[in-house]
Amino acid sequence: MIFGKEKTIQEETKGGAKRLEGVVVSDKMKDTAVVLVERYVKHPKYGKFLRRDKRYKAHDVGNTHKIGEKVTIESCAPISKEKHFRII
Repeated sequence: MIFGKEKTIQEETKGGAKRLEGVVVSDKMKDTAVVLVERYVKHPKYGKFLRRDKRYKAHDVGNTHKIGEKVTIESCAPISKEKHFRII
């Protein structure tokens, strides 16, 4: 019984996958799409909200998503040097 409880505690404390929403900006690579994710951050001194964006390479089996589509990406184990997200 003790082993069963330890197992459930590990499953509960295990970190979840990070999910982000963005727009596909490139689909020219095989099984890969480049997703642009925008976020707003507040300037620490002046308080103005600034738009920051970042491009993530995401695994897209069969190149099913095209440029301009809104997608959700989820972190996963590294697939290649720069690709560690997959499109949901």
